[in-house]
Amino acid sequence: MAGKTLFKRIIDREIPADIVYEDDLSLAFRDINPQAPVHILVIPKQEIASLADAGDEDGALLGHLLLVVRNLAREQGLANGFRTVLNTGGHGGQTVPHLHFHLLGKRALSWPPG
Repeated sequence: MAGKTLFKRIIDREIPADIVYEDDLSLAFRDINPQAPVHILVIPKQEIASLADAGDEDGALLGHLLLVVRNLAREQGLANGFRTVLNTGGHGGQTVPHLHFHLLGKRALSWPPG
């Protein structure tokens, strides 16, 4: 990757973020342009540009990120349901080249999403 991504700069604390969770492998923070009352981004600290760039060796990390999403959904009181979104590439709607899950909830979400 050329230069630091926005998310890498957040990981490195160069840019402030409303961080709601952190461990050795991941960081979760509120989206600055929320699309639902709860909109949290869950990212790996390891720089992986997108799901398409993840290797087989990243399986445990990807599973960990999904468990973080699940735990945050519980903590945020999303018992009525939530949506987890993983955009990949430009046509998939990915705007930051750092793998990230969106956790959305606290309102009814329509289908199809986009």
